[in-house]
Amino acid sequence: MTALVPNIVGLAATAQGQGEEPVTLNEDNGEDETATMESVVVTGSRIRREVASTPAPVTTYGAQNFEDRGLISAADALNDITSLRPQFNQAAGDGTSSGSGQQFPELFGLGTGRTLTLVNGRRFVTTSSGLGDAQVDANIIPTGLIERIEVVQAGGAAVYGSDAIAGVVNYVLKDDFEGLELDAQVGNAENGNYPTHALRLTAGKNFDNDRGNVSVNLETSSTPLARFSEFETSNRSRITQSNPADTGPDDGIPSVQEVMPAYFWNFNGNGVVFSAPAPPPPFLTGLQFAPDGSVVPYNPGNILGIPFAEGGQGTRYSDLAGLRTGVDRYTGNVLAHYDISPNLRLNAELLYAKTEAESVPQGTARTVLNQTDPALGAIMFTANNPYLSQDAIDALSAANPGFAFGAPLWLSRHFYDDLFPSNVQTNDTKTMRAMLGLEGDFNASGRNFYWTVSGSYGQVDGEERRWGANTTLFNQALNAVRDGDGNIVCAINADADPSNDDPSCAPLNPFGAGNISQAATDYVSVPIGSSYENEQIDFLATIGTELFELPAGAVDAVFAYEHRREEASFTPLRANQLGLTGTGTQEVATSGDYNTNELSVELLVPVVGGDFTLPLVQKLEFDGTYRYVDNSIAGEESVWSLGTRWEPMDGVTVRATRSRNFRAPTLTQLFAPTTVVVTNAGLDPCDADRINAGPNPDVRRSNCEAEWAANPQYGDLATFQDPAENFSITEVTTGGNPELENEISNTTTYGIVVDRLFVPGLTFSADRIEIDLEDGLSAFTNGDFMAACYDSSPQSADVCSAFTRLQAADGSNPPGTVVTGRQTTFNAGEIIYRGEVYYLNYAFDTSVGDISLGLEATHTSELSTSVTGTTFNRTDNTVDQPDWAGRFDAVYSTGPLRLTYQLDYLDSVKAEEGATIENTPLPVIDSNITHSISALYSFENGVTLRAGVTNLTDEEPSYPTLAHGDILGRRYFAGMNIRF
Repeated sequence: MTALVPNIVGLAATAQGQGEEPVTLNEDNGEDETATMESVVVTGSRIRREVASTPAPVTTYGAQNFEDRGLISAADALNDITSLRPQFNQAAGDGTSSGSGQQFPELFGLGTGRTLTLVNGRRFVTTSSGLGDAQVDANIIPTGLIERIEVVQAGGAAVYGSDAIAGVVNYVLKDDFEGLELDAQVGNAENGNYPTHALRLTAGKNFDNDRGNVSVNLETSSTPLARFSEFETSNRSRITQSNPADTGPDDGIPSVQEVMPAYFWNFNGNGVVFSAPAPPPPFLTGLQFAPDGSVVPYNPGNILGIPFAEGGQGTRYSDLAGLRTGVDRYTGNVLAHYDISPNLRLNAELLYAKTEAESVPQGTARTVLNQTDPALGAIMFTANNPYLSQDAIDALSAANPGFAFGAPLWLSRHFYDDLFPSNVQTNDTKTMRAMLGLEGDFNASGRNFYWTVSGSYGQVDGEERRWGANTTLFNQALNAVRDGDGNIVCAINADADPSNDDPSCAPLNPFGAGNISQAATDYVSVPIGSSYENEQIDFLATIGTELFELPAGAVDAVFAYEHRREEASFTPLRANQLGLTGTGTQEVATSGDYNTNELSVELLVPVVGGDFTLPLVQKLEFDGTYRYVDNSIAGEESVWSLGTRWEPMDGVTVRATRSRNFRAPTLTQLFAPTTVVVTNAGLDPCDADRINAGPNPDVRRSNCEAEWAANPQYGDLATFQDPAENFSITEVTTGGNPELENEISNTTTYGIVVDRLFVPGLTFSADRIEIDLEDGLSAFTNGDFMAACYDSSPQSADVCSAFTRLQAADGSNPPGTVVTGRQTTFNAGEIIYRGEVYYLNYAFDTSVGDISLGLEATHTSELSTSVTGTTFNRTDNTVDQPDWAGRFDAVYSTGPLRLTYQLDYLDSVKAEEGATIENTPLPVIDSNITHSISALYSFENGVTLRAGVTNLTDEEPSYPTLAHGDILGRRYFAGMNIRF
């Protein structure tokens, strides 16, 4: 049995401790009777103890699983652990991006900022923009040096400090690798659209009569950028739209209906022609440009309203952004230790990692849907435009006779593919960390003291880059004329005013895809994005000993001091700072720092045990930890944990913990500058697609109906569609809140472990986890303000005044559109989590080989989140947090052959909270099961071959989701490991 719970079946070995452990050194041969270093340090505690003796539930994921499953990154491994919410770098399918490529652990769906990441038991520098949550990208961890991943499920702040709300993920690296190992693997999806590869070299050697060891690891892996069109399931282009057959909230008819394939009929990549700069269908001329610049008929499809249609020649909804972010990772690591004396060891770690990520964000468009700013809306043009052929002018004049006499028309199109040098966004990160430490033990006053001292420095340099259009230069390039020699030039260079000349200006032909010259691309394109830098200095010192003896054993104690300094800076590129692109928002460079001094003490008190036992009490012990934190920004905080273990008989352990944990506000949450950005408004509760949903559908509908009754100009509520949900229309004021305080959680766990009680080789554990978080650091988005407003009774005037609606049509958007909003952070959130984690292992020998079976399951009975502390949203029993997530493993091994099977299970769930047949055509999402197999064969010459199939039956995600299952389908991998 491993630390508190059985190892997941198929692991290479049981957990023997964690990387921070002071390894047992050569003992003194004298007659001293003091305690020796026989036990180890386990994740979740700094006291040396038996591996299975901590009271909180811990699960372990071993190195063998990487070969069995064909995993090429630690991020892949995290997605296998059922208590961690999967992170796939995958877009939601609503036009938002697939992300930066960084993948962070998230226990129990409480948010990535509430799971603390450690490497060898020590904190690690934040890899994401350091002004946000403290998060560590799993892609930088060297897979070739992973001995195991230990996960403390719930709490840990008393031992490790801030952020350990949901729990702790600790990557334990090998410190004694010897030999030379080369490993290579390739893989692909069955349709050929997801090729992957990985290569790693690991070398290690003991020296000076095994007193020292040095290990070096170099590795790289690659996963590709993926687009929605590359997989059948993701290419549905599905939306829901108001259902005209719906007669009311109790008729059994959904208020929305499915639309597939959904298109934006208002624009495409060639250019749709409108007679006015507004999106209503009457202004559609029925014409579009072809790639050769000619004018041809335009089929908008079955128009369902603004902006969607079913079918047609518009822009496919699923083409707004990419499906998955591609990640190339490169790491180099050196781990070393040397026993200076029998009781003193020097440890060193050096890590360098580089990740390069590519994604396809939503691109630049000039459409009739953005007419709130004419500089960003549809492109006005007349018959005088020199890029128009006479045939095109004639066709346009036939559709709109005034065009021939100088009246304008408007071109509505996107420039996703032909305006910039590339439509790909890159997110590159470089991470460097060095750690030097000493550990050892000594005898004094009849006791053995064990101690550690370590210091580390970490630095992360990150950057985000993409291309944007300089709005001023773009409009200058669009205004093209012929000069006196008949050449097409920019109008500013042909007018009578020499003061506005720009020799660099290159005219731009917007009519039809692929007609923009390289010179025009170079003129209007400008790099946009930002750079950030994080630095961390950490000093940690611990000392432990046995204080005194009780009848059941010694009382152990560990005292610790930690000093940490964090610095972070965020620097937008020049174009972003000047507001040259998009809506003109000027971004501000920001930086910040803080330091923290922390003291902790941990006690382990055995009450019954050893030679002192009682009936039904073979062993009983209590432990407790207290931590004092002095943060230079967030102030002082005290957190604690209490735990107990009771063994009523051999093979049965009952355990429980109670703890107070915390998370400090981040630098962004505190000090982000106030800016106004034009973006989408978030989900509008009064939109016809959502009015019958939410935690209180009756309250939501009633509040929306009351507002519409007071504002009849908003029109028919039953068909209201807010365009601000999908398009950048809303002016949202964002900024930090310097009054923020720490968020606090109270956590309780209790459970049982049955280890080989009746059946040899059979181990089972079950633990209940209850987390109550208050004063939560709630990022109030504009969508949160709207939800809190309409889902509450009575309504809060302060909350409802955070956003405003358009009172009269502005030519592009209907009345009722959300046009202003707010986004900031408050200590107002609450989270309630209730669930259990289960583990079962059964290993046995047969005459034909060894077999091991394992089951891991996480049950979530409640996950309620409140941004405001008043209205709660439950995401348990939804795709975001299924009631049940499980994994079954079976391993058969005989001699050099190893065969594995894995089943992954996701329970049936609701489409969303409050989903019924009244508000969605598919209120229940089916359960999802995938099967994977692999085979490994080891030859006597040190070569091991492996191959496997992931998602053997090619199971798609449960309809209509993209994430409740495996979007990539059946995949194959093959690899080779050579050990010298």
